[in-house]
Amino acid sequence: MINFIAMEAWLEFAVRWLHVITAIAWIGSSFYFIALDLGLHRDRNLPSGADGEEWQVHGGGFYHIQKYLIAPDKMPGDLIWFKWESYATWLSGFAMLVLVYYLGAEFYLVDANVLDIPIWAAIVISLLSLSVGWICYDQLCKSKFGEDNTRLMLLLFVLLVVMAWAYTQVFSGRAALLHLGAFTASIMTANVFFIIMPNQRIVVADLQAGRVPDAKYGKIAKQRSTHNNYLTLPVIFLMLSNHYPLAFASEYNWIIASLVFLMGVTIRHYFNSLHARKGNPHWTWLATALLFLAIMWLSTANLPGEADMDAQASAAMRKYAEAEGFAEVEQIVLGRCSMCHSAEPGWEGLHWAPKGVHLDSVGGIAANARAIYLQAGLSTAMPPANLSLMEPAEREAIRRWFEGVGG
Repeated sequence: MINFIAMEAWLEFAVRWLHVITAIAWIGSSFYFIALDLGLHRDRNLPSGADGEEWQVHGGGFYHIQKYLIAPDKMPGDLIWFKWESYATWLSGFAMLVLVYYLGAEFYLVDANVLDIPIWAAIVISLLSLSVGWICYDQLCKSKFGEDNTRLMLLLFVLLVVMAWAYTQVFSGRAALLHLGAFTASIMTANVFFIIMPNQRIVVADLQAGRVPDAKYGKIAKQRSTHNNYLTLPVIFLMLSNHYPLAFASEYNWIIASLVFLMGVTIRHYFNSLHARKGNPHWTWLATALLFLAIMWLSTANLPGEADMDAQASAAMRKYAEAEGFAEVEQIVLGRCSMCHSAEPGWEGLHWAPKGVHLDSVGGIAANARAIYLQAGLSTAMPPANLSLMEPAEREAIRRWFEGVGG
């Protein structure tokens, strides 16, 4: 018999793997070219007419790199375009959004205690926010206001703070931070697809036709590329945040997300200054450390009291709590799992439940039914190293219970 839950889990794993691979490729090439551009020696009168050059060593060989503001005398026929890394990262990320947050919306996207809306409405809001966000950002960049890049970056930060707050008013904490990351990543990829690549094609077409390209296209592309450079690190943080409840489950999660964007600026400012040979601004590390300490403090400040999971369990969760075999599974989970997964873990060395997962109540067990099935029923991932000695028969009971509901 085909286990569709296991297949879905493997599909999520495969897409997540692809997403990580493509993100590494995109971020790696992006950071490399930013560092290369900043580090070029532009004080040399190069006979080739290039704007700058740099010598690098890697892999047992030496590389002589030159940058032309427009193009060399003869357009090369084997010009390499860097674009698919960005497109593949966004497409695989969107696939993850569909697999985890749209198909699992009742668990991960909608939180009735935040905003009680139907799943279809939450998905529509999600999709609209990603597209409207790009439109607003793009129009700001193209306006007279956007001619001053510093002023534009400050307004962009305000926009991101507003979106961080807005998402927490609609979605669960986990989904809110993930959506803020997707919102930002969508802007970054749209910059590549709608601005940077089309502008580059115009320049190439002009050169091939013997025309002198307008310098404005390169200026616009560089502006968007700079924005992407400063947004990259916060996006990575937000994409990882769904694994760390202290980041997303705090009352101040939207403030935490806002501070992360400031950390992205301080970290990138340090490396950009270093690559451009404009000094070694050590103050950025102190600023980053202080921002991170503020985030750590906010994550535990005014923690809400332990939620009554039984009362908050949604209809989707109740089907597991009312299913045949739940009473037996409840006792198994309470006996084998709740010593770690509770408000006050009894396992020595643990100060809070791993991943913020509480399995010491009916609602907590029902809410995490799928995870229990995958990690303790289909596999032996939990308990770790089987420290609580869960028996094969108990794992079988978990499988019967979950599969009896229909997955």
